[in-house]
Amino acid sequence: MLQLATFDFLIQLRINNNKEWFDQNRKLYDTAKADVLQLLTTLLTGLEQIDPAIASSQLSVKSCIFRINRDIRFSTDKTPYKTNFGAWFNLGGKKSPSAGYYLNIESNGSFIAGGMYMPDSKVLATIRQEIDYNLASFKEMLSAPSFDAYFEDLSRAEVLVRPPKGYQADNPAIEYLKLKSFTASHPLPDGLLTSPELAETVLKAFAGLQPLVAFLNRALGDEGSPTLPSS
Repeated sequence: MLQLATFDFLIQLRINNNKEWFDQNRKLYDTAKADVLQLLTTLLTGLEQIDPAIASSQLSVKSCIFRINRDIRFSTDKTPYKTNFGAWFNLGGKKSPSAGYYLNIESNGSFIAGGMYMPDSKVLATIRQEIDYNLASFKEMLSAPSFDAYFEDLSRAEVLVRPPKGYQADNPAIEYLKLKSFTASHPLPDGLLTSPELAETVLKAFAGLQPLVAFLNRALGDEGSPTLPSS
């Protein structure tokens, strides 16, 4: 579970998103980050029991957590800090291009997610081919009770209007072949984040995602070169 002070810090940062306030309250940030790292350590230990690939990858929590500083170089929003803590658990850590598991911690915006976000065209073609060849097992995976308990289906946020090149509109797998990302997410209420049930809930959701993550990484062979999700 997380401490209420961690959420208080994020709320205050949202109101006072500037370097002067952050520097004056750096101790609050350090305390909040330490609290999050403690949770991530628990989650990583549990995830190693769920996903053999994670267990063999020798991840550290510091390689999973995202920096709180925003990249504002090409953004019209020049606020310097994110108002969330984000962590990406995957083979090789957040800088490694592979499917994985994501946790977002944010006041009124926390969620669990996993899969692969916006892979490049070569990787996308490979995944589509694997889905086309293995549609029955792919659909069975997405209808499994462990997945269905937390995720309705894959996200339809990024989808083609027309069938991708090489596929017909009447292909039985067309609803998945038109996807440009292969992700699923589940919201987390603020109350759960400070509950002793937090880690267990997140790990159960990650367990539901594990077959999808494994499928995507198997489809890529050596994990390909997809784009990592933003945080």
